[in-house]
Amino acid sequence: MSSTLVTPIDRLWPTDRPVLRNVVLVLFGTLLLYASAKVQVPFWPVPMTMQTGVVALIGMAYGWRLGAATVVAYLAEGAMGLPVFTGTPERGLGLAYMVGPTGGYLLGFVVAAAIAGRLVQSDQSLARIAAAVVASILAIFALGVAWLSVLVGPEAAIANGVLPFIPSEIAKILLAIAVGTALLRSRRTG
Repeated sequence: MSSTLVTPIDRLWPTDRPVLRNVVLVLFGTLLLYASAKVQVPFWPVPMTMQTGVVALIGMAYGWRLGAATVVAYLAEGAMGLPVFTGTPERGLGLAYMVGPTGGYLLGFVVAAAIAGRLVQSDQSLARIAAAVVASILAIFALGVAWLSVLVGPEAAIANGVLPFIPSEIAKILLAIAVGTALLRSRRTG
């Protein structure tokens, strides 16, 4: 059997105590997700948060398992009623918020982190990093629109849940590719 795959975080923060390190990383990751949900950048046609980009970066940096676990921990914080999501507490809290219009997008975050981490685990070329970012964001929107379609119908889901976000997602994709490339190539060991 082949040896365990080394994630970018293993290279950036090698340790003989991975459990403690991973707990710290999960907490740090959930704080990043919280901050990325709360900071809104003025953008046309809708304000932009950085969550989708941060989800992809966490997956790429942490690897698919720890990346997905970090997002699950973030969702658990929200499910417990902590105001960690965009628009909370104004638009509700806890499970009620999570089954609302953004529920599919939130679930998509878990899948996206896993996809991003899996795609770069053995190949961290620019093409693979770009593919990881694009695939992760597409996964978020696929699950988001699927859930939103149940609530408002497919045409309204696309009109309200995809089209207004295309310009900001393109900007986030480019930013996440640049940051991901810098992060993943910063401490390569031969």
